[in-house]
Amino acid sequence: MYTQSQLKDLVEKTLLNLTFPEEVSKLYDPVKYVLSAGGKRLRPVITLMACNLFSDKIDNAVLPAAGLEIFHNFTLVHDDIMDNSSVRRNLPTVHAKWNLNQGILSGDVMVFIANECFFYLPPDTLYEVLRIYNKSAIDVCTGQQLDMDFEKILTVSEKEYLRMIELKTAALVAGCVKIGALLGGAEMKERDIMYEFGKNLGMAFQIQDDLLDVYGDAKMFGKTTGADITANKKTYLYVKAMESASGKNLRILQSLFQNKDSDSSEKIKKVIEIYDALHIKPATENLAKNYISAAITNLDNLPLAADRKYEMKTLVESLTGRNI
Repeated sequence: MYTQSQLKDLVEKTLLNLTFPEEVSKLYDPVKYVLSAGGKRLRPVITLMACNLFSDKIDNAVLPAAGLEIFHNFTLVHDDIMDNSSVRRNLPTVHAKWNLNQGILSGDVMVFIANECFFYLPPDTLYEVLRIYNKSAIDVCTGQQLDMDFEKILTVSEKEYLRMIELKTAALVAGCVKIGALLGGAEMKERDIMYEFGKNLGMAFQIQDDLLDVYGDAKMFGKTTGADITANKKTYLYVKAMESASGKNLRILQSLFQNKDSDSSEKIKKVIEIYDALHIKPATENLAKNYISAAITNLDNLPLAADRKYEMKTLVESLTGRNI
């Protein structure tokens, strides 16, 4: 069995060894920049870990795992444009470092580079892998549209919000582990369990990201804290606060999230004061823990020896802290 650290090193090496056409370096320089910026590599690592659960041979899964990471980074490049974000992973975003058009075009080409990584698969697995990948990609775009739609309305229900992040974030994590399990030789029932596992893990991951935006260490998080508040993003904390608030607190929240021109630092301070008064942080932490527990239960339901699940369980449990 491979360790999480070994798999991350393998992913980094694979991404580093990718070659790009030299004819138009301006197109590919941002791609190299994004892929060299590091990150958690959760999606490719968990793809390989899922494969390794069912097989000691993971060679066929390495390039597809890299492709999934490239696709994920494409979504970040375009998300940063749509969110007008200037920093990611403590570095300037692509459109901030180059320009808007370059961010769009270099992001576009990353999708096709990702696709190329799947064409090295044996024919008997290629079709099914591409079906899972395409469904995950469509779900991500659907979730992003819902997220954009939410920015234009004041009230979003908890159910609506959880559905949005299920599509935007959790669907890709779920697709990754299902692809990994498939390439490891898992049966259909086992792949379905892995999909549910990935979905629960992805939900926990996004909810913790919502927490980190408000309560995280900016240096550890790699993004400016409070950015979601400044941008009037409908995070789980906001949704929960709007459901819990009344009277003065509700009026202040409504006013602050209708105004994009208010002083950013003062806005963040006031919103956090309301979150604290309504005990939003512990409520959000509890929800994330519930999804983590559900993911662990999914793993327990796999008909595999406990030692084969050890690394995956360790990864899941490591997400419970994440510098909040």
